[in-house]
Amino acid sequence: MHLIVIVGGGAGGLELATRLGDTLGRKGRAHVTLVDRARTHLWKPLLHEFAAGSMDLDHHALSYLAQARWHHFRFQRGSMDGLDRRRRVVLVAPTFDEEGRELIPRREIPYDTLVIAVGSQTNDFGTPGAREHAISLDTPEQAELFHRRMINACIRANAQAAPLRPEQLKVAIIGAGATGVELAAELHKTTRELVAYGLDRINPERDMQLTLIEAAPRILTAVPERLSKAATDLLRGLNVRVLTGERVTEVEKDGVMTASGRKIPAELTVWAAGIQAPEFLKDLDGLESNRLNQLVVKQTLDTTRDPDIFAMGDCASCPWPGHDRNVPPTAQAAHQQASHIARMLPRRLAGKPLRPWGYRDFGSLLSFGEYSTIGSLMGALLGGTLFVEGLFARLMYVSLYRMHIYALHGFAKMLFDTLAKLITRRTEPRVKLH
Repeated sequence: MHLIVIVGGGAGGLELATRLGDTLGRKGRAHVTLVDRARTHLWKPLLHEFAAGSMDLDHHALSYLAQARWHHFRFQRGSMDGLDRRRRVVLVAPTFDEEGRELIPRREIPYDTLVIAVGSQTNDFGTPGAREHAISLDTPEQAELFHRRMINACIRANAQAAPLRPEQLKVAIIGAGATGVELAAELHKTTRELVAYGLDRINPERDMQLTLIEAAPRILTAVPERLSKAATDLLRGLNVRVLTGERVTEVEKDGVMTASGRKIPAELTVWAAGIQAPEFLKDLDGLESNRLNQLVVKQTLDTTRDPDIFAMGDCASCPWPGHDRNVPPTAQAAHQQASHIARMLPRRLAGKPLRPWGYRDFGSLLSFGEYSTIGSLMGALLGGTLFVEGLFARLMYVSLYRMHIYALHGFAKMLFDTLAKLITRRTEPRVKLH
């Protein structure tokens, strides 16, 4: 059978594997394999909520092995670190267990059609101290690390007899894109809920400080200015310090230095500025890549130098006709690309030409937890941009995750999953305490 290999089980990669498994795999027309370094899938746009403690990782993780069995594809755990296009094999690095022992040896996975959907990672631009002292939110493990350190910081401050140090209980978030802005709002809520569980020596309004640092003149530069201003006003209303036009030059153990000479004290620092594709994609066996290591693709989503290799999601540099920039690295773009490739690969197997893909921008939505949700909707029916906020915007924001669950499981399981989580949340603390 035709061998289809999908590397990367993120929002787009897992949706694509599921759809191809249900169509080509179930009917025996192709052998579909998904490769990912993790055991479970989590929707990346929710990582800031896991980091803040608003959600429990264990309640939202989806086993790749279970999904593969339910939807007629195979899952292989591992990290791609190379490619041999002449022999048509993906090179997979060895996998190690928690004790550092080799779990799965280095291996090669053959393919006829390869789809690379390995996503992106934070780009610290080589800033001194960033890797040593700042935490990125690229993976569930990093979100869990930040949450654990935040809880420990609060417990330590509550137990100590000495006065708080200048940096204690202060958090600096570098980068005011969607992740940084939403994390700031979630942390404002969850830190106060955490303190309510017996940490009575901490006064959140007096002792805790969240600082959002952005090098650009305004936050959320990728969205309309009206949305950016509304977000700024809301954050400042929550007593979050919003510093714009401040470029971080160094991250230290106890704070952040900026180009203006200002030092911002911080016990915890999150780096949420800029993205880049994984380093191994740079000049991957002759494939064209850009300065962010993204693979350059044509409008049909196959790579410019190999029609047997496709790239999608954050790791792909895809043209956006009529615009002076490429398709943005968002979950909605990855979802649309997955749907398009799922329709095109059966045509490819039948010897038919591929059709070009066109990105449709439906707007942006930003959640500030229980405080508010704001966004802008775009589309032909609206005839422009519609600014939304409040309950309607919140329902639309929640529906984005539900649509992802629907794409993976279908309507019935999505409905039961939603009801189960609503019931569970009423029997647990509003914030993860461990």
